[in-house]
Amino acid sequence: MKYILVIGDGMADYPIPELGNKTPLQAAVKPNMDAIAARGKSGLIKNVPDECTPGSDVAICSVLGYDPRLYCTGRGALEVPSRNIELGSEDTAYRCNIITEENNTVADYSAGHITTEEATQLLDAVKKAYGKPGEIEFYPGLDYRHYLIMRNFSHPEQILCNPPHDVTGQAISEVMPKAKVPDAENSAQLLRDMIEGSRAILCNHPVNIARKKAGKRMGNLIWPWGGGKKPAMPTLRERFGIESAVISAVDLVKGLGAYAGMNIINVEGATGLANTNYEGKADAAIKALETCDLVCVHVEAPDEAGHMRDYKLKVRTIEDLDKRLLGRIIDGVREPVAVAVLPDHPTPVERGTHTRDPVPFTIAAPGLTPDDVKVYDEFSATQGGFGLVENNYLLPLLLSLGRKS
Repeated sequence: MKYILVIGDGMADYPIPELGNKTPLQAAVKPNMDAIAARGKSGLIKNVPDECTPGSDVAICSVLGYDPRLYCTGRGALEVPSRNIELGSEDTAYRCNIITEENNTVADYSAGHITTEEATQLLDAVKKAYGKPGEIEFYPGLDYRHYLIMRNFSHPEQILCNPPHDVTGQAISEVMPKAKVPDAENSAQLLRDMIEGSRAILCNHPVNIARKKAGKRMGNLIWPWGGGKKPAMPTLRERFGIESAVISAVDLVKGLGAYAGMNIINVEGATGLANTNYEGKADAAIKALETCDLVCVHVEAPDEAGHMRDYKLKVRTIEDLDKRLLGRIIDGVREPVAVAVLPDHPTPVERGTHTRDPVPFTIAAPGLTPDDVKVYDEFSATQGGFGLVENNYLLPLLLSLGRKS
């Protein structure tokens, strides 16, 4: 049996008045997701334990069958393997966003979705000012998402670093890194100094001057967050005896995949945004199934639309995922396959950030007796045959169903 796992990041939502009090999943035209629900079983699954923050690191870790309370050491540490950045046992990796500061507030966690080329030039300027090989290292990533590595930097858990997408609109001074214990104050101050110092470096940078003239938001501040150390994760081959692959534009998903021993498949034109190469991802998944038992395809676009609070865009990304990716995969697979579809977490448009609510999932597999659910959305899934899954993870559940069939 082969397995396909499709993750629509942040797809789940709340009813939206402008959509006739429907969620984007309910409003979207998505015949392929609905067909999977109609011939399979649905339910709700809790990917974010009560004691965890509802970030994609926690939720994706859960989806892949790993307890986030054990393995989510920090967002930065989970992402850096995708950039071939090596971490020692005493090193701390931070995500380092290029953000927009306006009127002393966090105005935009993505600096207007600044391009990779522009953001890399800005990060290079910060690196020249603060980088010290073997101590403080900056590495470029995708778009606004970059990395700060602090070598021999102990106990990142003792410093509160707010994710910028969770504090949009708040005063910079109120959400700066803060020491949780007195011994961490010097380390927290070092992070604050680099944030503050980056303002003077970036405000007059040619990239930002050009962006300002073009009416775009400037990337005028760095923002470290998600600090953590390298986790020790058993691979999916060690746990389940399967060969697996992951397809995503996002470093977090590729980094978790690397720790899980999955083959990382990069697709040209995969952006993590609404303009991503859906067809390319679908074709890569079909190809990967020739040699892999499991292929996980992750699409970031619905999550970004939720963060932007753009319900029309969110509906469109769900429809594109359904037609251009999921439908293409289903049409292209020529052997028995079990298919699962779900979000990792909700990213409600009204909030612009993640929540911990259980999310709808649906699975169709040869030999699996269908339930009475005919469409895929947050409310239909409550009537599904799986019920509310709280003490299991999606991937082990998917694999067990395939093996029973």
